[in-house]
Amino acid sequence: MRAMDSCCTPTTCSSRYCCSCNRRRRSSRYNSTTSSLLAMALTIGAASLITSSTVGVEAGWIDPDTPKNAYKTMALPPAVPALPHEQSKAKARHHRYVHYSDAVPGEPTEQPTAEPTLEPTVSPTMWPTASPTQPPIAREYDLVFSDEFNTPGRTFHDGEDPKWTAMEKNDYTNDAQHYYAASNVYTNDDGYLVIKTEAADTEIIGYSDVKKKKVHDTKHFRSAMLQGWDKFCFTGGVVETEVVLPGKHNVGGLWPAFWLLGNLARHTYVGSSEHVWPWASDTCTPKASGAQLINACMKTGHYGMKPGVGRGAPEIDIFEVQPGDTPGNNGKFLESPVGQPFMSASYQVAPGRPARVGGGYWPGPGMWYDGLSGGNNSVLNIFFYGAYNHFLSDTDPATQDYWSDAISYNKQLEKKHFIEKHKYRLEWELPKENITDGYLHWFLDDELVLKINGTGIVDAGLGSEISTEPSYLILNTAISSQWGFPGKCPPGCPGKKFDCRSTDYKESCCFSTGFCEMLKDMDVEYKVNYVRVYQDKNDPTQKVGCSIPERPTRQYIKAHQDLYMQAGDVTPLKKVQRGGGACIPSAKKGNRSSVEPCGGKDRGTCTTSRRGRGRCECIGNWTGPNCLVPHGFDDIIWDPPSTWEELGFEYPTSFSIFLLLSLSVIVAGVFLSTVCKRRLDGWTPLPEAANKGDGLEYF
Repeated sequence: MRAMDSCCTPTTCSSRYCCSCNRRRRSSRYNSTTSSLLAMALTIGAASLITSSTVGVEAGWIDPDTPKNAYKTMALPPAVPALPHEQSKAKARHHRYVHYSDAVPGEPTEQPTAEPTLEPTVSPTMWPTASPTQPPIAREYDLVFSDEFNTPGRTFHDGEDPKWTAMEKNDYTNDAQHYYAASNVYTNDDGYLVIKTEAADTEIIGYSDVKKKKVHDTKHFRSAMLQGWDKFCFTGGVVETEVVLPGKHNVGGLWPAFWLLGNLARHTYVGSSEHVWPWASDTCTPKASGAQLINACMKTGHYGMKPGVGRGAPEIDIFEVQPGDTPGNNGKFLESPVGQPFMSASYQVAPGRPARVGGGYWPGPGMWYDGLSGGNNSVLNIFFYGAYNHFLSDTDPATQDYWSDAISYNKQLEKKHFIEKHKYRLEWELPKENITDGYLHWFLDDELVLKINGTGIVDAGLGSEISTEPSYLILNTAISSQWGFPGKCPPGCPGKKFDCRSTDYKESCCFSTGFCEMLKDMDVEYKVNYVRVYQDKNDPTQKVGCSIPERPTRQYIKAHQDLYMQAGDVTPLKKVQRGGGACIPSAKKGNRSSVEPCGGKDRGTCTTSRRGRGRCECIGNWTGPNCLVPHGFDDIIWDPPSTWEELGFEYPTSFSIFLLLSLSVIVAGVFLSTVCKRRLDGWTPLPEAANKGDGLEYF
C-alpha cells in the first residue's frame, strides 16, 4: 500500500483524487444505432444461453425482491419551481453571473429579455407566441438493476457478492482520517444496507511520499465503502435510492456520499486515476495531448480502444452531504443562502477552466458554465469550483498538470433527512451527434435540485462534455479534515492528528462540537433502503456493461492490473464464492434463530460434515458463501474475452488468403498421402493369405 501515491502533499488535496489543490467535435460520438444493433446481434447467441427463468430487460441484475410497481419509472419534469417575488429577487442576486438575472423565474416578463430565460414560464406569456408550444413527451425507463437489501446477514468482502465489493483498504485521498473495513457494511434485519462509522483504531503500513519509505501509521476511525467497480456498470439512464443519512444533522465531521465513477478508475487506487480522473473529453487539444492519458490526439488505438477517442473517468456525485450547525448567510456560508446541513450535487469533469473563480466568490459574466438551473433552496456551490491536479511522477508540469471543474449546486437539508428515509435521484442523458449534448438532472424527493445542460459544457470550448463512460456505483461514509471540520482550530491546537479517544489535547482538540460524543453515544449508520437503475430500452446508446463497444475498458484493465490491486492481491477481484459458508442446521437442537440457514430451502441447504461442521450448498441461481444473493450478470456481453484480435491475430489480406489456401492444399495432400500409405502397408495380398492355411478358398 502507498500513501498518496503521486500527490504533491497531503495538505493540498481538495478533491477525491490526488493531487488536488485549490466547438463541438464528436467523431466518436454515439452517431449510429446500426453499430449498437450489430453488436447486439453478434452477442445474442451468448444471451440466449440464459435460462428462461432469468430472461428479461437486463434481468441479470434485478433483485427478485423488487416490487413489480418499481419495474418502470417515468422521467421527472426538471422544472424550476415558481418562487415568491421577494425570494426570487434574493436568488437573482446570488445568481448575478446570469446576464438575465433581472427576470423573475416562473413569471412572464413585461418586455422581451435580451436573452432567453433559463426556464419556460409557469403562467401564460403576455403575448401569443409565434408558434404553438409542444408539451414534453413522457419518457419511460425500464429497470435494469436493483438491490433491495431485504435479506439480512449479507456481507460484502471481496469474493462474497456479485454486485458489490466492500473495500478492505486504507484511504489515502482527501486527508482521510478513516480506514475502510469490509466488516463495517452489512444488511440488517430491517431491510437496510448499513454502513457503520465508528471510532476504532486500525494499524497500517503505508508508503510515505515525503520519507520515501514504508511507515507505520494508525487510523483512528473505521468506516466502509461499497463499490460496483468492474461488476455492474451502466452508461446513461436513471439512478434512484432511498437512504437515511448517518449521524446528527447539526454535528459536522461525516461525509456520506452516493456517486458514480468511470470504470477506468478504481476509487482509492490512486494509480488508476492519474491523468484519467475526471476526464471527459473527446477533442484533441494541446492540453489533452499532454495531460489526458488516453486522448483524442492518439492516432493508434490500443487495448480494444478506437484511435482518436479520448477516454477518462468523470465523476457524478448524486449527493455528498455535509452536516453541521452553521446556517446560510452566516460564518463561512455568509455569501450563500444555503448552509449546513446540505447536499452537494456535482459533475466533476476535466479539462477545467484555466481562469478560475476564487472559492467563496460568485462568478462574473462568462466565468462559469451556462445552462445551469437549480430548484428551491438550491444554489451554486461557490465554495468548491474544482481542483488543480499534479502528480509527483510528472516531469513537465506545464503540459501535464491540469484543472478539473466541479459543476455543483448545494441543496439545503433538514433534520428529517437524518432520521427518516428520503429519495435521491439522477437522470443521465448521453450526448448524441447532431441531436443533443446530453444533460444531468438531480432530484430530492422528486423535486429538482440541479440540472446541467450539456450544451453549456460544450460551448465553454474546453473539449469537455457530459460523460459517455460506463460507470459504477459507490456508497461510502468518509471522515476527512477537509469536510465539515472546523475552519480554524482553537488556540494551541495544531490540528495535525485526530483521535477522539486520545487523552492528548493536541490530538482531540480540532473536531466539530459534539462529534466525538456522537460516535461514542449512538450508532452512526448510513442506511440504504434500495438502489435501482433504469434505462430507456428504445435508446441504443444506453447500455449495461463495464466494457461496451463505444467505450471498452476490459483489455486496458487486464493489461494494467497492478494499478487496480493492493500488494499481495493475485487479481483485482476475486471470483464470487458459491456456497461453503458456515451454517447451523435449523433442525439442530438449540438453534432458535429466526433466520433460516443458507437463505432458506429455496436458496440453499446446510449440510453437515462428519466432524459436525455445517456448510452451505447453493441451489439454482443463488450464490455467495451463504447463498443469500442471486447471480448477477450482463444479459449482453459486449466485449467477450479471448477474441482473435485480443490474442494478436490480424485478419488476412487477399494475398495472404491465397497463400493460406495454397498451404492448406499442400497440408491436406501430405495428410492424405500419409493415410493412404499406412493403409497400403497393412494390406495383405490374396495369394499370400491363401498360403496361411486359414481354411478358406480363394478364387
